[in-house]
Amino acid sequence: MSQNFRPGLSSAATTSTLGLLADLAGTWIGTGFNIIALPDFDKRPPSTGPKPFRLELNTTQETLTFTPIGGNVPNRGSLTAFPSPQDPTPTGQNDINLHGLTYLQQVSDANTHSGIHIEPGIWIRVPASNIPKQEETYVRLATIPHGDSLVAQSSFAQNVPGGPKIDETESSLPIGIPHEAQQDYNQPYFFTAPPAGAQKSWIINPNLALTAAIQNQKIIKTTVLQISTDPAGGIVNIPFVVKNANAVKMTAIFWIETVEQANGSTFQQLQYTQNVTLDFLGIQWPHISVATLVKF
Repeated sequence: MSQNFRPGLSSAATTSTLGLLADLAGTWIGTGFNIIALPDFDKRPPSTGPKPFRLELNTTQETLTFTPIGGNVPNRGSLTAFPSPQDPTPTGQNDINLHGLTYLQQVSDANTHSGIHIEPGIWIRVPASNIPKQEETYVRLATIPHGDSLVAQSSFAQNVPGGPKIDETESSLPIGIPHEAQQDYNQPYFFTAPPAGAQKSWIINPNLALTAAIQNQKIIKTTVLQISTDPAGGIVNIPFVVKNANAVKMTAIFWIETVEQANGSTFQQLQYTQNVTLDFLGIQWPHISVATLVKF
């Protein structure tokens, strides 16, 4: 038998090896909100140019499907056996087995039904290790058709009682604008009309769409997965992206929620907030996406 052969795991075994990722398996469907600033020097519709930038706002419909990887994914360690006659104890790092799920995210505009995002990727559970010295972590690998690939590692991953703690001070306003220009650059965020299905307050803080979705719910348990491309990981972009609107950092929080209904039954709900920092005109522009999805 080939050493590279990896027999598949049973469904029960796969679930037990996924850790906090186990409840992601399946298909989630729901709605959300998206805000992004784009360079805008073009007079042709739909541009509002010539201006430094324009805002694109979308209420969204989303399908997010996770499929468990049916087997071990071995990562080779650097174990050194018998380093010296005086100390024959092996040192270094043993091999580890990763486990995870592939996913496909598909997002469209809720009003025009046009597709605005598609993303294949993988979530993996990385066990604790000696080299490097770290506790168990969770990692998201993503590929975006604009020409971006990213690796984001968890900074917090835990089951907590009750509902999520959603940041209601999140801001989509650009960062690094000279003081004398702040009014001009911030004005579109305060005076642009929201798309149908969204509230005006969501433009400044998209996280308010998440709190609105759960304000009357009884959430009894939440799995929190907080990830970032910094300091461990990163984003790699094609030269066109780098030179025109460079994606330099991504942070996100995923909340897998157990919601209890009036009759005592429960269902699972997935919420997330994601902030991608775009860099153009020497300014950092938060590109924020949020969604509330239910497992089907």
